[in-house]
Amino acid sequence: MKRLLCLMTLSMIWAAGSAMAGIVGQPAPDFTLTDLSGKPVTLSSLKGKYVVLEWVNPECPFVSKHYSSDNMQKLQKEATAKQVTWLSINSTRPTHSDFYTPEQMRAWTKEQNAVPTATMLDKDGKVGKLYGARTTPHMYIINPKGELIYAGAIDSKRSSSPSDVDSATNYVRVALNEAWAGKSVSTTATSPYGCSVKY
Repeated sequence: MKRLLCLMTLSMIWAAGSAMAGIVGQPAPDFTLTDLSGKPVTLSSLKGKYVVLEWVNPECPFVSKHYSSDNMQKLQKEATAKQVTWLSINSTRPTHSDFYTPEQMRAWTKEQNAVPTATMLDKDGKVGKLYGARTTPHMYIINPKGELIYAGAIDSKRSSSPSDVDSATNYVRVALNEAWAGKSVSTTATSPYGCSVKY
């Protein structure tokens, strides 16, 4: 019974921590991760720019949906063309079958013709847990003040079918366009969908 209560308490603490992580309207939690070339990237050093965080796992069919349809790449190109820093983060633990080494992640990114500003491995899951990232994909937008202005799903069609991309509302694109136009973001948070992050 004590063991069960302990596990329940730990579960509640994790849930509470996840719920508090990455709150829209609050400063985005700072972090430093090393990109695939070995260069450290620190979020706070990007203040003054819009930043998109994309949680990714190449083995996830929901990630495949957005890459096989070229949806994620188009969004990356639109964003980076407007000086947005796009950070793709893979929080899969090294002991999981979905884990990609830096070399494998680099090859996959090139194969997909993806154009993030940087791709990083979060092997110990610290950054993913800091943000409460639950799925791949799970998307976050940070404004030039360093505040989170969107967190959640990439779009409104919660499926793994590429055919659903064109008819979906792309929450990330809408939020970025509103922010660039000097408007308040109309949808600031949605429930993410996809594969669970393999912490």
